[in-house]
Amino acid sequence: MSDSNQENIFNLSNLIGFVSKNKIALSIIGVVAFIVSVIVCLSIPPKFKSTVILFPTSSGSVSQALITESQQKKEILNFGEEEEVEQLMQILLSSEIRNRIIEKYDLFRHYRINKDSKYANSQLYKKYESNVKISRTEYMSIKIEVLDESPDTAALIANDVAALVDSLYAKIQRERATKAFQIVEREFLAQKDKIKSIEDSLFALSKLGVIDVKSQSEMYSEQHAIAIASGNERARIEIEKKLDILATYGSSQSILKEQMFEEVKQLSVIEAKYREARIDMEQDLPNTYIVSPAEVADRKFYPIYWLTVSVSVLSTLLFSIVLLLLFDKYIKKKVNSSLNPSYRS
Repeated sequence: MSDSNQENIFNLSNLIGFVSKNKIALSIIGVVAFIVSVIVCLSIPPKFKSTVILFPTSSGSVSQALITESQQKKEILNFGEEEEVEQLMQILLSSEIRNRIIEKYDLFRHYRINKDSKYANSQLYKKYESNVKISRTEYMSIKIEVLDESPDTAALIANDVAALVDSLYAKIQRERATKAFQIVEREFLAQKDKIKSIEDSLFALSKLGVIDVKSQSEMYSEQHAIAIASGNERARIEIEKKLDILATYGSSQSILKEQMFEEVKQLSVIEAKYREARIDMEQDLPNTYIVSPAEVADRKFYPIYWLTVSVSVLSTLLFSIVLLLLFDKYIKKKVNSSLNPSYRS
């Protein structure tokens, strides 16, 4: 065997022999690592996990889905698509939901963080983010995972986060729908006032005797001719007065009637928009489908004692073997150097 092979300390046979030679030391190290890891595991507070799985609903307008005949309307009973998932994710990760959970469950006290410390909020937010995980699944759903030392609290927080996202989503939609309704309502009321003004003008003209210009003109013209033919001077004068009124106000009355027709048509369009906006403002449909609510866990999620102890002992033994090998190589080099000054590693 060459010198290089003899000095290869990572050779399998040499390694087995080395471990066998140092089995007592390694056994002691393994036992100590086992005891220390067990003590550490027992000192770590166990944590329980609760999970909520939810889908966003379709973001289509309720009024358009139920009332309006539109080719582009969305079915309100469908699950939300990628856009709705992303919107819901942003709301779930918002500071408003986080702050409501912090306030409701007094997480400063629950996580044992001193409110008066310099970086209290940073510590709390970091702790919250490590215990409350929001993620998107491959099935276009959203998973809310909550870890806590109390299984009841973990389940309560997970369910509350799911409930808060629905109410916050509804609040945002309602604020927008309310502003839209107010805009449409102003237009609706303004249109009604415009029609009322035209009605008042037509009523004033009707009191002057201008009701239907065409039929009245024909009738008065016929009566005027009869009055002239019969020599009824008084009737002729009265009819001429009526004809003068028709001539003065007839065109205005015709214009007002045409305008009334157009404004009533416009009112029907605005009124439809008004009803839709009111439905959208008053709708109270859920914005999420919770397919799996959080339940109280009956066994801890973390730490897993056997896994933690096993990994700790194995990693300690491997590290110890590497150190012993390096130390053994160092000793051999020292011995060789003392016996043979011309030796080079």
